[in-house]
Amino acid sequence: MTTVQRATVNDVSALLPLVEAYWRFEGITGFESERVATQINRLLSEPRLGGGWIAIVNGTAVGYLLAVYVFSLEHLGLTAEIDEFFVAPSRRGQDLGAQLLKAAESEFTQIGCTNVSLQLARDNDAARAFYRRHAYSERSGYELLDKMFP
Repeated sequence: MTTVQRATVNDVSALLPLVEAYWRFEGITGFESERVATQINRLLSEPRLGGGWIAIVNGTAVGYLLAVYVFSLEHLGLTAEIDEFFVAPSRRGQDLGAQLLKAAESEFTQIGCTNVSLQLARDNDAARAFYRRHAYSERSGYELLDKMFP
């Protein structure tokens, strides 16, 4: 049985192994279980910050999507940014990603978000194809820049 549902603080322990797998997949360093758990708990406890969705198959968490909300004058209101989105490799191609995305987008529109954006590794062609199938496209003339604070 497959369920896609809004994640709650009760799901943090189920999410952690998936987040760790996602970070390995993306080459993100610095995974520390306690620190990550604290931040997921914060996100899921404060709906104004964003939210999460979890895919469960036969009682096991196999995918998740975390999004944050940002006010944008350029986009004339609240926007959503998909911060992390991962489905276990063994469960890809089973429509779980589409179900997670649909659940998240439904809430984005319900709360009045004007758009949704995400970051994507330049060489992640499989994800790019997935997003294009779901009407996402590159924003012409723009590139993401960032700066980390100590």
